[in-house]
Amino acid sequence: MPFRRFIEIGRVALINYGPDYGKLVVIVDVVDQNRALVDSPKMVRCQINFKRLSLTDIKIDIPRVPKKKVLIEAMEAAVQKRWENSSWGRKLIVQKRRAELNDFERFKIMLAKIKRGVLIRRELSKLKKENPV
Repeated sequence: MPFRRFIEIGRVALINYGPDYGKLVVIVDVVDQNRALVDSPKMVRCQINFKRLSLTDIKIDIPRVPKKKVLIEAMEAAVQKRWENSSWGRKLIVQKRRAELNDFERFKIMLAKIKRGVLIRRELSKLKKENPV
């Protein structure tokens, strides 16, 4: 399978390290072989190392080094919805939600998992009794 996610202008990336960890950004220009100029609506345009970027499948059609207004319009049109519908985006949303749980909420989840396991074992034992091997 060939590589399909390239460093290119308009490629949406996720910052995987540093103070902006977890933010979605768009590559607006390539500085050199190691760095890109990135921007997003809630961030100041800055240079970032490629090693700190995780490229996504999302690409928007923007010119090189667009004005902030053009970038915001392009991102609002497609990026946020596509990201939230992707499996990667949903997984990160679930991780964030779990990290924000307090002790009692984690305890309630543990009890719910135990109850679910009991129900599954009961149904499985019924099916085994009905259909012996």
